[in-house]
Amino acid sequence: MAAETLKSGAGAGGASAVRRLLLDNGALTALIVLVIAMSALSGDFLTTDNLLNVGVQAAVTAILAFGVTFVIVSAGIDLSVGSVAALSATVLAWSATQHGVPVVLAVVLAVATGIAAGLVNGFLIAYGKLPPFIATLAMLSVARGLSLVISEGSPIAFPDSVSHLGDTLGGWLPVPVLVMIVMGLIAAFVLGRTYIGRSMYAIGGNEEAARLSGLRVKKQKLAIYALSGVFAAAAGVVLASRLSSAQPQAADGYELDAIAAVVIGGASLAGGTGKASGTLIGALILAVLRNGLNLLSVSAFWQQVVIGVVIALAVLLDTVRRKAGATPMAAGTGSGGGKGRQAATYGLAAVVTVAIVGATSFLHGGNGASTNPKVGLALSTLNNPFFVQIQSGAKAEAKKLGVDLTVTDAQNDASQQANQLQNFTSSGLDSIIVNPVDSDAASNSVKAADKAKIPVIAVDRGVNKATVDALVASDNVAGGELAAKTVAEKLGGTGKIVILQGQAGTSAARERAEGFAKGLKAYPGIQVLAQQPADFDRTKGLDVMSNLLQAHPDVQGVIAANDEMALGAIKALGSKAGKSVQVVGFDGTPDGLTAVENGTLYASVAQQPSQLGKIAVDNALKALQGKKVEKTVKVPVKVVTKENVAGFSG
Repeated sequence: MAAETLKSGAGAGGASAVRRLLLDNGALTALIVLVIAMSALSGDFLTTDNLLNVGVQAAVTAILAFGVTFVIVSAGIDLSVGSVAALSATVLAWSATQHGVPVVLAVVLAVATGIAAGLVNGFLIAYGKLPPFIATLAMLSVARGLSLVISEGSPIAFPDSVSHLGDTLGGWLPVPVLVMIVMGLIAAFVLGRTYIGRSMYAIGGNEEAARLSGLRVKKQKLAIYALSGVFAAAAGVVLASRLSSAQPQAADGYELDAIAAVVIGGASLAGGTGKASGTLIGALILAVLRNGLNLLSVSAFWQQVVIGVVIALAVLLDTVRRKAGATPMAAGTGSGGGKGRQAATYGLAAVVTVAIVGATSFLHGGNGASTNPKVGLALSTLNNPFFVQIQSGAKAEAKKLGVDLTVTDAQNDASQQANQLQNFTSSGLDSIIVNPVDSDAASNSVKAADKAKIPVIAVDRGVNKATVDALVASDNVAGGELAAKTVAEKLGGTGKIVILQGQAGTSAARERAEGFAKGLKAYPGIQVLAQQPADFDRTKGLDVMSNLLQAHPDVQGVIAANDEMALGAIKALGSKAGKSVQVVGFDGTPDGLTAVENGTLYASVAQQPSQLGKIAVDNALKALQGKKVEKTVKVPVKVVTKENVAGFSG
């Protein structure tokens, strides 16, 4: 009986140990499962090029997240890191290229910008008594606004000496990955081996107790948020180096990814726990998810759903772990034996992963490749009907020609699009169609595709500093001139108008605004009362137009840089639309054409987006078949009014 009891206890102890191991290393377990699953589902995942892509794609998020780890460990939050990253990169590019500041000094200024933003956050929180959420939310807006002011809404080319941070060492090892590792080691050292690191855990564990024990909490908070600013600046420089330009809208929303990486990595939003290694694992989980879902051709919309579920599960795991009595170790607080066990755990995890992943590779060894040509379509966004129509035209033509078409949505994020193009290249697609978020930012990714001998077709917007086989586009500048001419002639050459501009920093907004200005020069009797951005969005078009009507009730005409903003303006104008106020839109979207037919929208400058998508697929197929394609294929713009709308097809 005693022997049976002993045996039973040993078995229970073994099960308990495994359960404890899984609970204490939930993020690592999740990463292993993800890697194995993606390896089994996609034969393109487990390649050297693609694994390096995952590292590069995780780098910016990880560097931002290391800085956010300091803040979350101390029971704070920093929503400003994405905007601070963009501002720091903009300061570097602006000072080095436009003002002749030596590059070394420009880098120092960029880091100083991050420190300054962090100190302001820390001061508002420690001395101004503002909640961290509010203080950093304010800095998010201020930093993004300053980035747009300094750059005047346009990307600024990065100095070549700094752009090498986006290159590779020895032709294969990406520099962003090295920077990520270095910044991770620095974060681990700060958390585990310094006075300020121990202060973070003390403040996060119990701020009042830390204060009563003699810790200068206010000064420590200043230092903590300043450190977060330094890491944000470093992330901004790495991101801009990858894109060869400082984008004023770069890293938009990255603060949420950074926070998610920290939480997935095992840190608690309540403070007191968190490790740099866990944060790195969290960033890798997000990168593996996005990379794998891209390779599996999962819709960009569903990708957001999946990532949201993963974040929720990570927080749920943290709750379960706490209830189960698991105690994630704070960096630097464990014994040597504990660290040895942790190292052994990571080593064992690596061995198990390699063994299982190696076995799954046999699943793809005998698979026959599809005989259909494979083409990737990287769109700047699918949140705009114009680009949805490009997708529709491309899909219809791909189905007709027997082409397997994979579509990705960059959500107007140049960095995300760079990742998607890298995934296309590493997965060995036959041809790539790219609708760049920004013409400069897409250059490095297109160069990589060129190097891999993959034909690239640009659609709607060109790619600067890189070779594409063909550009299929209508002329945004010419379209803008046509819109200006249309509204001016409708008003008889004299009148008062307002202009609703697109999203600051995008090439489409700049080019269309340039066309509006050129077209209006021929009509000196047209007075522009105001020009305001409404971000290509219908709701913002409604709000901005409502505001402008308060200041300019005598407006007679509106030019909008797309139909969505025009439709918002029509809603604000009410009964005036199409009668006392003439509105001209841009794109020829279905809703826009319906408004033209109803008479509320006087005209839309239609670019025939479905034709753009169709012709792009045609040229992609010709290029991969070695047939001759024209370098530039122009799809003419057309003014659609009530008189010709019935016969128009986009």
